[in-house]
Amino acid sequence: AITEMIFLLQSEEKLVGISDFCNYPPETAKIKKVGGLIDLNIEHLMSLNPDLILIGSIVGKEQIEKIEKLGIPVIALKEENRIEGIFRSLTAIGNIVNRPALAEEQIRVLQEKLNKIEQMNGNSFKNKTVFYVVGYGEAGDFTAPKSSHIHEIIMLAGGRNIGESLTGWSISRELIFEQNPDLIFIRKEDFANFSKTYPYNQLSAVKAGHLYAIESGWIDIVSPRNIDAIEFMHRCIEEN
Repeated sequence: AITEMIFLLQSEEKLVGISDFCNYPPETAKIKKVGGLIDLNIEHLMSLNPDLILIGSIVGKEQIEKIEKLGIPVIALKEENRIEGIFRSLTAIGNIVNRPALAEEQIRVLQEKLNKIEQMNGNSFKNKTVFYVVGYGEAGDFTAPKSSHIHEIIMLAGGRNIGESLTGWSISRELIFEQNPDLIFIRKEDFANFSKTYPYNQLSAVKAGHLYAIESGWIDIVSPRNIDAIEFMHRCIEEN
């Protein structure tokens, strides 16, 4: 998400290294990767000679201390779990990369899109139930609980999350079929298999063609592309 926002703020030339998980926009393919959350390649990172390291607060204390001992300044940005957190992160990163005015402009654009959707929801409230498939199959079924940003995405799009009663990410198959959601959203890479896998292919939404493939990067992390997810879900809900 930090990488996405640095690109959004037209400061990608400052990036000398990114995590293995940073794959958007496509231009990230040209930037050197320095590992993941727990397997950060400190030697590789040092070879890039960065002036500053930006990380999410989810990175462990031990990793941060290793970096700080090497004399490189570290700024940890809070891991957000609400859409409004996007605006806080953009403001913070805008200040760090010296693009505060551009950050304010991007926030204004995103907020206008949200306001437009909220206004449309007020004019045509449908209360359609929505199931976002986080995981499925033999390993168990998972969806977004009320405490997640994905729940908020669904609500802002004008839907009702079938996982709103959950305290964790696990959902029973019985509850899925009891709720029998009006619309189902799933990552593009899982769409084909889910649609033909029993018993999920018996859900009304699958049979009616109300199973929608969505870009995972739009929804799985808190980033400006969450607005794309909200707009897409809203259009799908409006069509039903």
